[in-house]
Amino acid sequence: MTDNTLKPYVIGLDLGGTNSVFGIVDARGEIKATTAIKTGGYEKVEDYVKAAVEALQPIIDTVGGIDKIKAMGIGAPNANYYNGTIEFAPNLPWAHDGVVPLADLFSKALGGLPVGMTNDANAAALGEMTYGVARGMKNFIDVTLGTGVGSGIVINGQMVYGCDGFAGELGHVTMVRGKEGRICGCGRTGCLEAYCSATGVARTAREFLEKSDEPSLLREMNPEDITSYDVSVAAGKGDKLALRVYEFTGKMLGEACADFAAFSSPEAFVFFGGLTKAGDLIMKPIQKAYDEHVLRTFKGKAKFLVSTLDGSSAAVLGASAVAWDM
Repeated sequence: MTDNTLKPYVIGLDLGGTNSVFGIVDARGEIKATTAIKTGGYEKVEDYVKAAVEALQPIIDTVGGIDKIKAMGIGAPNANYYNGTIEFAPNLPWAHDGVVPLADLFSKALGGLPVGMTNDANAAALGEMTYGVARGMKNFIDVTLGTGVGSGIVINGQMVYGCDGFAGELGHVTMVRGKEGRICGCGRTGCLEAYCSATGVARTAREFLEKSDEPSLLREMNPEDITSYDVSVAAGKGDKLALRVYEFTGKMLGEACADFAAFSSPEAFVFFGGLTKAGDLIMKPIQKAYDEHVLRTFKGKAKFLVSTLDGSSAAVLGASAVAWDM
């Protein structure tokens, strides 16, 4: 019997700024049991880990106990794969001001269970490679379009981590230089994330409304209340200004992907996150701009795919994929 037969499950932890969601996952990507706790509310990381393990114990028991668990994988913001640490995470109260050895703390609390960790965007890419549309691929870039723009880069079947464990921040490549560039949450200006995230789309809509008198359903709203979802709804109804917002956003993403192709020659770009629900409204401009700007050597080689993983479970599956490699 193989080790995976003896230990047929792993634990995946999607550690977000608000909630921590745990799942016990089998090798087919089926989530057998889940539980969750609030991420905040703990002054010390030790208190967080204690609460997490207490919540985990009942679902571990449902699959036959810890002896049936091969390892645990964690997807978290500001996570360092090499060190198993979370480092200066602005939205985690117990990891805001320093380096927290979270993987080691969980391992000790779970009786020496192997625990691996990576950042949430890399976990999403691993999830696609293990269970999703990138299964079987060895070269692809996963782009997460949510509150921010995250990315996971896979080359020759391996995740790119760089010298320090933090490589792959494609959301922070500079797309607009100089004074015209938007200020990004990272403190720099002109980052891709400042334009092509959900918050960036809403900001583009507000700018378009301010700079023109063009009729739009979005004018019926308080500008500060506009969200990317509102833009999507308006665009779906044929609103010309909202459609221009998606053309602008998709064009910038496509141009960025054309640059990304130059360093990794991916067989696919896989898009995940709330903005992908806009479908062709965002995907067609991405493909068009990519085709217009990519180096001729790479033209026609990369597929543009939307994740098929269920949004509510994708992050847990991505985290669990880390554990299978332990």
